[in-house]
Amino acid sequence: MYQLDVTLRRGQNLAARDRGGTSDPYVKFKLGGKEVFRSKTIHKNLNPVWEEKACILIDNLREPLYLKVFDYDFGLQDDFIGSAFLDLTSLELNKQTDVTLSLKDPRYPDHDLGSILLSVLLAPREEQREVTMLMRKSWKRSSKFQTQSLRLSDLHRKSQLWRGIVSITLIEGRELKAMDANGLSDPYVKFRLGHQKYKSKIVPKTLNPQWREQFDFHLYEERGGIIDITVWDKDAGKKDDFIGRCQVDLSTLSKEQTHKLEMPLEEGEGCLVLLVTLTASAAVTISDLSVNSLEDQKEREEILKRYRPMMMFHNLKDVGFLQVKVIRAEALMAADVTGKSDPFCVVELNNDRLLTHTVYKNLNPEWNKIFTFNIKDIHSVLEVTVYDEDRDRSADFLGKVAIPLLSIQNGEQKAYVLKNKELTGPTKGVIYLEIDVIFNAVKASIRTLMPKEQKYIEEENRLSKQLLLRNFIRMKRCIMVLINAAYYISSCFDWDSPPRSLAAFLVVEDMLEDEEEEDDRDDKDSEKKGFMNRLYAIQEVCVSVQNILDEVASFGERIKNTFNWTVPFLSWLAIVALSVFTIILYFIPLRYIVLVWGINKFTKKLRSPYAIDNNELLDFLSRVPSDVQVVQYHELKQDPSHSPSKRKKNNPG
Repeated sequence: MYQLDVTLRRGQNLAARDRGGTSDPYVKFKLGGKEVFRSKTIHKNLNPVWEEKACILIDNLREPLYLKVFDYDFGLQDDFIGSAFLDLTSLELNKQTDVTLSLKDPRYPDHDLGSILLSVLLAPREEQREVTMLMRKSWKRSSKFQTQSLRLSDLHRKSQLWRGIVSITLIEGRELKAMDANGLSDPYVKFRLGHQKYKSKIVPKTLNPQWREQFDFHLYEERGGIIDITVWDKDAGKKDDFIGRCQVDLSTLSKEQTHKLEMPLEEGEGCLVLLVTLTASAAVTISDLSVNSLEDQKEREEILKRYRPMMMFHNLKDVGFLQVKVIRAEALMAADVTGKSDPFCVVELNNDRLLTHTVYKNLNPEWNKIFTFNIKDIHSVLEVTVYDEDRDRSADFLGKVAIPLLSIQNGEQKAYVLKNKELTGPTKGVIYLEIDVIFNAVKASIRTLMPKEQKYIEEENRLSKQLLLRNFIRMKRCIMVLINAAYYISSCFDWDSPPRSLAAFLVVEDMLEDEEEEDDRDDKDSEKKGFMNRLYAIQEVCVSVQNILDEVASFGERIKNTFNWTVPFLSWLAIVALSVFTIILYFIPLRYIVLVWGINKFTKKLRSPYAIDNNELLDFLSRVPSDVQVVQYHELKQDPSHSPSKRKKNNPG
């Protein structure tokens, strides 16, 4: 076992991939087909300086370290600049070595694509004894585990467990640089901590934007880390303009304390105002089946005590406890040319993401792992995805299931039919899971009326003909419902049904006149653009239309599904809220309720200057699944040949 300390120094004379004759380069390190490091992006520079360090565990010196250099393109597929190999067998142990690697592209072997300068140190791993003990224990537990070698994925298992949570609130920007012809900008902010990313909303036409967005990152390193922050100006039809950048060194911040930071932007003007809080890690663990928290009576009582009704106002973010047993999979798809696969499993709950080890050359893998999570929102969806590990490229998708927490039956081992990436239809194979959920119903109800946790940004929305057509059809259904409702109301005035018209007349008599609201529409500035810019603009407009149709259709479907009892918990919550409001309205005049509500809204900024605005009704509806999500979360029926009873009959031993 070895440890490779790599310092990514700089790049020299890299190939230009952008129209301006520059590139926005970043570097990926891969070992055994898995990405082990990704550098930050240096914008508009063919001779970038990174000076970033990475520590990589090596279990086989014959596997070279693979470097890939890309040009970052926002909203588009990143351009490949070049790649190189570092032969680990050529390195001398315990000696710092400077290495220059020339970049190559197999398609253009004669092209000069530049070079990457590294400083590397290869040394024996001090924790080799601990790893050996771990291997011996795994071999002693059962003979069937002897075929599972302890590979790199097992050694990185500890790094999957985060040591703390970094809570970030993006408040505002001040005096940012003007990037548009009108003397303003359309700024948004991108955050990156390791592989974790977040993108803020766009605030149009301002140099002093107010975001007030909150999100969390996982902290994997005990000594902290560096959050890379870049500010951009959104431009329709062309590449977004870079406004500036700054970094937050978490190692300089004290824990369990909120820090207000005013970060001046480098390579630009103005500053960002942030609130950053470091807290201890939640109860997230990975263990074997022999270590089961809920089977230990004492631990189970402690967990139940933590989420009893009397604890409803203690730590509202800690809603519940989730335990997932990933037992095995059967009849998986063969992804390799040998007719086998190297499957591993990824378990995700919102932004919490944990992995099993890889079982090599097997279509019926047994993992027998237990994962535990803290539940922050009972309306979250547990996603379990099976991948095939590949040495030379990214992992191949084998199947996926999405399970809403409220639909889980505690303590029951179930076989879930794997679905395709879009979760719209079945793929080959089933996965056996046993899931337990313990939560506080009062905390869960209160959390429903708060903003939903946003997932880290993964990729930009792309134009899809099928998705656009589907959203048009969904939108058409919502419009037809409104048209039918309008016909129904119109029939009341035509006296087609005298009793119905009389009832409507009595209701209208008591109604107050509604005030009409005027919609102000901003004029759009038109600019002369070239053909390619016009093409990009048309594509962006189509994507925007596609997304707007999806949002409007989803809004209508969520209202319908609330009354359809698609999620009984939410429908009951709505009934209880309306009943409580009716009782309050009976005893307290409406004008007093409106007065208290108005005072609360107007003084909220004074009482809590950095509070994040939210709408309780919209937050509630965001938890109700749309028709598309209902299909995605629907559990497919299992083939009878895969049922546990059938397997026992076929295998009486």
